[in-house]
Amino acid sequence: MHWPDPDQRSRIEEIRDNLIACIAEAEREGWLGEVEGLQASLAGANGKLAQIDALVNRRSTAVELGMPGFGQSTGNVETTKPAS
Repeated sequence: MHWPDPDQRSRIEEIRDNLIACIAEAEREGWLGEVEGLQASLAGANGKLAQIDALVNRRSTAVELGMPGFGQSTGNVETTKPAS
């Protein structure tokens, strides 16, 4: 799957807004076939925005890897005092 570049978010929002305006115009004019095609494009633009949001959220969320701390990784080491 090709993920859109998060830097292009504003451009995709602009496209989405334009599609919404075009759908409104097509509905006013009664161009039902045009409305259907524009709605498909709008769904694609909204999907791209959702992909960008998901990608940004994944990049900004810390992931707990379950790595052991230093004491846990070395185990318990018992030391004995030398006999005096």
